[in-house]
Parts: sequence; structure tokens; C-alpha cells
Amino acid sequence: MLQTLRIKNFALVTELEVTFHPGLNVLTGETGAGKSILLDAIDALLGGKLTVRHLRSGSTQGHIEAVFTLTPEVQAWLQRLEIEDMEGELLCSREFSLKGETFRSRTRVNGVLVNRQQLQELRRYLVRLTAQGQAIQLASPAQQRDWLDHYGGVELLAQRQRVSECYQAWQRSQRQLAEFTQAEQQRLQRLDLLKLQLSELEPANLNDPHELETLQQQYQRLSHIHELQEHTQRAYYWLYEEEPSATGLLGQAQMALQALLPLDRSLAPVLELLEGAIAQGEEAARHLRTYAESLEADPETLDRIGNRIHQLQRLCRKYGPDLASVMAYRDSIAAELSQIQQHTMTHEHLEHHVQAWMTELTTASARLHELRAAAADQLQAELLEHLQPLGLPHARFQVQLESIAPSSHGSDHITFLWSANPGQPLQPLGEVASGGEISRFLLALETCLTTQQTAKTLIFDEIDAGVSGRIAGAIADSLYRLSRHHQTLCVTHQSLIAAAADHHYHVQKFSAAHQQQTTVAVYPLHGEERLHALADLAGGDRSAAALSFASRLLEQQQQRQTQQLNQKIRIKS
Repeated sequence: MLQTLRIKNFALVTELEVTFHPGLNVLTGETGAGKSILLDAIDALLGGKLTVRHLRSGSTQGHIEAVFTLTPEVQAWLQRLEIEDMEGELLCSREFSLKGETFRSRTRVNGVLVNRQQLQELRRYLVRLTAQGQAIQLASPAQQRDWLDHYGGVELLAQRQRVSECYQAWQRSQRQLAEFTQAEQQRLQRLDLLKLQLSELEPANLNDPHELETLQQQYQRLSHIHELQEHTQRAYYWLYEEEPSATGLLGQAQMALQALLPLDRSLAPVLELLEGAIAQGEEAARHLRTYAESLEADPETLDRIGNRIHQLQRLCRKYGPDLASVMAYRDSIAAELSQIQQHTMTHEHLEHHVQAWMTELTTASARLHELRAAAADQLQAELLEHLQPLGLPHARFQVQLESIAPSSHGSDHITFLWSANPGQPLQPLGEVASGGEISRFLLALETCLTTQQTAKTLIFDEIDAGVSGRIAGAIADSLYRLSRHHQTLCVTHQSLIAAAADHHYHVQKFSAAHQQQTTVAVYPLHGEERLHALADLAGGDRSAAALSFASRLLEQQQQRQTQQLNQKIRIKS
């Protein structure tokens, strides 16, 4: 239930606060007084369109705020979004501002920012707005489908959700099949490339990342075998065989120092150095002789090493800057090839998935059709029953279900067919219904829908437009009965409807002497003020006849309330 509405700098409203109550709340006032502004504000607050044109002229920022009573559905919604409640109340606010050329707005629920999608979901639990100008909605198959599905109740809505899930899964499987088909050629090309590269890399038996450097050193030695032999032998002769040799000269120096050692013991360290040099020279000579003797020309080995070096260098040029990189690349493509070869999702497998989900979708859609057909039969009978007291005793109404290709909404194209007078064929409701018929149809439909829903605030914007006084009385009775179960807000120009209200508000547009702009105010009416307002609605003046008529209307309302109270007492007893 909507408890309080606060508006600041919205349309013509400078600032106002209105407290609403359970039952039937009506808003009256002269044409253009701004009655619908309050309903526009509620709509904007709960995710409706809000533009810079809604900002009061001369203002740079505005605010809309409403306090609602919590219901179990709203409580569950808050828990899903992890928003704390406010001790049985829900505070919804929307701030909007204009800075330069930029218009911004943001909405909070209990102080927490929410997006428009979340707000639209919350709106379904709080209010339902019905307006006389909903002919466009009446002509919309999607809107008619939505009305029928919500009338069908929880089981039907759950089945519709199941259909939507099956449709989404079917679409996903179709996308996977299309993507697989598109990628299959690339996958096969990649597979051939990897096989070709591995056929070159694997026979190379790459195990040592330093093999190329080692082979290059061996090749360098074998390709210069004669130079190595010549120079190592020459070095050996100079060290050991030549006369005088290096080791021989060092020996003579050793002998000379040994002769001088008795004369000066300080030469002993020098003598030790010479002895060490002689030993190292002899050791070097032996190594050079062994090395020279080991050198032997081997053309076959040289060719084999050269070919291996050429092979490794070619692989490095193709697959990496060095042998370690080539080995890493070989391992990576081997793993990739294994993964591709193990890929089990074939074209046939995906086609089976597509067909399986289409079967699921068809089955779920068939069940949804059954539920809709049953709901359609029930809605037809109940709606016609509600239309009879509204001055349409000969009206005919039918929900037509035509089969179409399955979609996320099922396989039904839904059309509301209508005939208000005998002899007229059934035709699409949105094309043939008059303004007055639309008003009464919407009220009857709303009455049917609310029997399937928990309590919420019902809002009717001039739904009585274009109807006569007798029909207005029937609408008043219907609105009053609705308001016993749902808080109802109604903008009206009919005295019969205004008199049936539990709470009457007068909307007035005025401009104070010190103000340069027009503003809107809302006043609750009681006693004589309400009597005068009803007289104005009934006759456009406050003549004795108009006041007498208004007085009788209020007496009838008191009788309604007394009857309702007595009925409650009888039920309790």
C-alpha cells in the first residue's frame, strides 16, 4: 500500500506531500489542474520515463519519494538484493538534476541504489496503473499475452518460465552448432599444420638445448685438424724438444740459482718458482704431445656433424631463435595436437543437442498452450460476468489462441476478440472498442487480474472518461469492491465515483501573488468541503439541487460503509 508521496520540482509541482489510506482514494479537480501529475510522479518513481521536461521550469534538481507498506513479495525481493527493510516499510526515492546540458537521475530503495531493471521488477509488486488511453496496449498481442498469463496464475507463469529456459537453451545449442561449423575448417587446417610441423620436429630427436653449441665446437676442431696438429707439435718442440728448449733454459736457470743459494738464502723463493715453472712446462708439453697424437682427420664425422648443425640451424630459423625455444615450441604444439585430436564434440553431436532442445521446447510449449486455453476459458466467463453490471450485457469476449513457431513466449499468438452489440462479429479488441468500452473492459479485466494477485496499489487514471452517469455508478461500485481488497487510487471527473471514495483529495493549480510560476497543491476534503466538491462535479455549480444531489451521494456512501461493517461483524461472529 502507498502510504506517503512526496514530490519536489516535478512538472508544475513546487513541493507537496500527500498521505494516502487503505480503500478507495479519489483525486478530483478542474481539467488541467494537475491531477495526473501525481500519477506521473508515481510512474517515474517506479522506473517510468523521466526526462528534463519533467523538471520544474527554473529548477536544476528535483525529488520524488514514496513510502510503501511491505508485503511478503516485496520482503523477498529485498532479501534477494540484500537490502535491509525499514521496520515494515519500503522507502523508494528518485533524484533528478540538470547540470549544463546533462540530465541525470538515480533511484534508491531503502537508501540503496538500484537500476531500472530491478525497479521494474519491484514495481510489479507495488502498483498497477490502468488508464483510459491504453488502447495501444489493448491492441498489443504481447500485452494481451501477458494479461492472460498473469491471470492463469503461478502454474502458468512457471510453465512460461520453463518455455523461456528451453528456448534460450535451444538458441545456445544453435549458436554452438553454427560456431562449430564455422570453426571446423580452421580447426582442420590447424590440425594439418601441426601434424606437418611435428613430422619435422619429432624426427630431429631434440633432447639437449646445448647440442648446437657443442657440435659447432666439434666442427670447428675437425675442420682445422692440420693447423691444430702443426701448431701443437711446434709448441711441444719449443717447450721440450728444441735445443735449447723452454724447459731446458728453465733448467739451466735452476742450476745457476742452486749454485748461488748457499751464498744467499733469499733466492730460495725464486728457485721454487723456477721449479714450478719447469714442472708446469713439462706437464704442458706432455698434454700437447697427447693432443697432437689424438688429432686425426675424419671426413665422415665432419660431414655428419656439419649436416646435424645445418639441420638444427634450419629448425631454429623456423621455430625459434635457439634450440631451447624450438624444443619448447615442439612440446606446445604436441600438446595442442593432442587436445584437438581428443575433441569429441562432433557436428552430429551438436545437431543432436539442437534437436533435443527443440523437442523440449515443443513439449513445454504444448503444456503452456493447455494452461493458456484453460485460463482463456475461465477469463472469458469471468470478464463477461464483470462487464454485465457495467452496462454491457450483450458483450462478447473471446481469447483466440493461434499456433505459431515456438519462441521464448511459447507457440501461441494471442488475440482478444470483442463485440459489444448483438449481431456484430468478434473482431480484435484494440481495433473496434470505443473509448467508453475500453474503460469498462479495463476495469473488468483489472478486477479479474486482482483476484490472482496479492494486495497492491491499483491506480486508475480517468478510466471513467466517455461513460454516462448510470455506467459511472456501476464503475463506482466496481472500484469500491476492488478497494476492499486493494488500495485504489483514481483520478475522476464523475461525482458518482468521487462520492464512493473512502478518501477524497482535491487537486488545485494556482499562482501566488509573490510567485512568477504556477504550482499544484493537493488538499484532503472532509465535511462541507467535500459536499461542495461533489456538487461542482455534479452540476458545475453549488445550487441547491446540486448540493442536494451531492448530499444523497454521500448518504449512499455511508450506507455502503455501514453494510460493509455489518458484513465484517457477521463474518467474525
